[in-house]
Amino acid sequence: MYRIIVDVKSRKPIYEQLVDSVKASVVNGFMKPDEPLPSVRQLAGELAINPNTIQKAYAELERQGIVYSVPGKGSFVSSNVKEVKDAHKNEILARIEELAVQARDGGVSKEEIIAAINKSWR
Repeated sequence: MYRIIVDVKSRKPIYEQLVDSVKASVVNGFMKPDEPLPSVRQLAGELAINPNTIQKAYAELERQGIVYSVPGKGSFVSSNVKEVKDAHKNEILARIEELAVQARDGGVSKEEIIAAINKSWR
């Protein structure tokens, strides 16, 4: 069962939202290894977006190793879910480190950063 969500009002390109949504579905266990992704036509109909946008997102997911395609069969979740989860975790940690440096350089104390993390963790 997949959970692919896009926000047409977002400034983030739709294909990037699709990539992030599929990646999150894989990381959170909503999509299992070797599970088929919806066809381009099916997903374009469900989300009311251009099939070329779906195709672009699927191509990026394949480039990242999150999905693989079988000619004539469609796209499937890669069996290397652990690697996808690890890569996703590393991306998040890198963003946190970047924000921590920006916060430090902006005069935010370590204690304030930790308090903000603790507040959001609830």
